[in-house]
Amino acid sequence: MGGIAPAELAAVRGRLEGFADEILESLPRKDQRARGECYLRGLMLDGRRKSVEPMAQRLGEVHYQALHHFVAVSPWDWRPVRRRLAEVLVAALSPTAWAVDDTGFPKDGEHSVGVQRQYSGTLGKTANCQLGVSVNAVTEDASCPLDLRLFVPESWDEDAMAERRTACHLPEHVHHRPKWRLVLDMLDELATWGLAPPVLVGDAGYGEVGEFRQGLDDRQLPYVVQVKGDTSVYPEQARPTTAPYAGRGRRPQPRYRERPCSLKQLALAADQSAWVDLIWRRGSKGLQRSRFLALRVRPAGITPRRQAAARADGAGWELPVRWLLVEWPTDKAEPTRYWLSNLPQATPMVELVRLGKLRWRIEQDYRELKGALGLDHFEGRSFPGWHHHVTMVAVAHGFLTLERLRRPKRMASA
Repeated sequence: MGGIAPAELAAVRGRLEGFADEILESLPRKDQRARGECYLRGLMLDGRRKSVEPMAQRLGEVHYQALHHFVAVSPWDWRPVRRRLAEVLVAALSPTAWAVDDTGFPKDGEHSVGVQRQYSGTLGKTANCQLGVSVNAVTEDASCPLDLRLFVPESWDEDAMAERRTACHLPEHVHHRPKWRLVLDMLDELATWGLAPPVLVGDAGYGEVGEFRQGLDDRQLPYVVQVKGDTSVYPEQARPTTAPYAGRGRRPQPRYRERPCSLKQLALAADQSAWVDLIWRRGSKGLQRSRFLALRVRPAGITPRRQAAARADGAGWELPVRWLLVEWPTDKAEPTRYWLSNLPQATPMVELVRLGKLRWRIEQDYRELKGALGLDHFEGRSFPGWHHHVTMVAVAHGFLTLERLRRPKRMASA
């Protein structure tokens, strides 16, 4: 089971009610706000399932239909709730970075919005599930979702899915978008709320997409994102050259004459003296250390070349220089992880390592979001219901996080 004991919840109820009043202020009716506060307590109370019926039974003060109507039927807008939550959390946490991630919601049937057989990294397999994408505020001690979106598979845009879309109340304007585009959409939304990441971190599912990195560059957002070892790059000193003009036809355009190499090739060719042994985490399992290499490189994929050439109108262009960070544990036969970053040239290696490794915090908090607060326990099928539920889970998690930071020795992990 997961959650906190009734006595412990009772001890913080006054602060919870104040927190709920602030975060749920945008809900137009008093009864909606009251049910929202009940829903939060239901999510936090100790119990195996955090779906509506068992939560109502544990609370013992609200009818199942009232909670069900609040989360699945009531038309309240979740966006202002998320905005207020994000503003409060960013102000309270002063995050080191924002992390992007996605997680799977296992489903038995085929009628829940966005469900299909698809790969989920958190599930570690292809399964019948929904996928949610999130942007999270992260510190060394905590992380909290700031915004969440449901991933809509391409199959849900087909004409044959029209009836199911209607049954799930999926808005006509909501269609398939790759996960990395959902992240850019959320970053744009958060920017309209006056919030921007100090640094963005993410795994290779996002970092290896050249269009995603370019989207971050276009928005002037700093990042340290994981990539795969076969990503193509040029050394920093590489430059495009222009072949002599033959006097007829189109003039030659500048281009890189050398063949790019992979990150793995570049790392293996580096002098062993360039590798540095660093402690990247001090935790309950002791010191976490590994060997790291930091080099300046020019990412060489099709997208970076096209974007660089387009910005210079094809004349005098150069690929931008980025940091390459590589991890090669001493007990491994070859490097294991790679990151690219647009942080300034003066950034110390230890800072690149700290940021590259910061994603571990998300995995820990996703376990709480799911195991203790029931992020993936919603049994409804509708698009608004899914967003209502995950929003309330984020509010509950945000409250518990702030409580732990306020009195860490007394507030146990939910």
